[in-house]
Amino acid sequence: MTSDYPFPVDRNEFAGKRVLITGGTKGLGAAMVQRFVASGAKVALTARSRAASDGDSLFIQADLGSAAGAQTVIERIHAAWGGLDILIDNVGASDARSGSFASLSDEVWQSTLEVNLLSAVRLDRAFIPGMMERRSGIVIHIGTMWHRLPQPDAALAYCAAKGALSSYSKGLAKAVAPHGVRVNMVCPGFIETEAAHSWILQIAQSEGIGEEAARAQIIARSGGIPLGRTGRPAEIAELVAFLASERAAFASGADYFLDGGAFPAC
Repeated sequence: MTSDYPFPVDRNEFAGKRVLITGGTKGLGAAMVQRFVASGAKVALTARSRAASDGDSLFIQADLGSAAGAQTVIERIHAAWGGLDILIDNVGASDARSGSFASLSDEVWQSTLEVNLLSAVRLDRAFIPGMMERRSGIVIHIGTMWHRLPQPDAALAYCAAKGALSSYSKGLAKAVAPHGVRVNMVCPGFIETEAAHSWILQIAQSEGIGEEAARAQIIARSGGIPLGRTGRPAEIAELVAFLASERAAFASGADYFLDGGAFPAC
């Protein structure tokens, strides 16, 4: 599972650390699982369906878009490990299809908030108290650059949910930092994951254009990518690993954009 990871790693960097990565079977989550496993961590991952191979990781099948799914994860982790050292709230999804903001029903809004905001809230609430008691712990929320560049179409619910996650993350960081727990957020730009590719194909189909034209359209929405390419999942995993390490001991309450320079200066 780790043999094709593109960057060199210290195999003992996270030795003995208990790490939970939600949404860990695909895209960014899968890259993070690779990174932490390669660094010696005990890794648990969640998803609605099992991947082809989970290696030596603890897989927990659960839908974090519901309170019941979150409770399944909480109970399994407490039973297996008694708590966590590092929690990466990575799971996220958008029900947005082609259309305008007016096409978003109450059901879509609710499900989007459940997955992109409340899943993190529930897991944080369950695991952070133990971290505070030990005066040691790391929480990393995975957001998106789109919460600062909200789209006016059917993607608006997703953008708004991640914007709420950013506010929550900042407030939580202030609450728990005095107790030895660091909370940060990582907001990727256009990273070529499976989900991003599906979005490209969706735009291509709905607008009757080619795949490259659809990709260029998404890049244009963010004002272009000065580095001239889309990002790789492992590049996000590297920032997450840094923030989880002692090298980032002074990082708390920050919202890190990793987008190839796409986001304009404030």
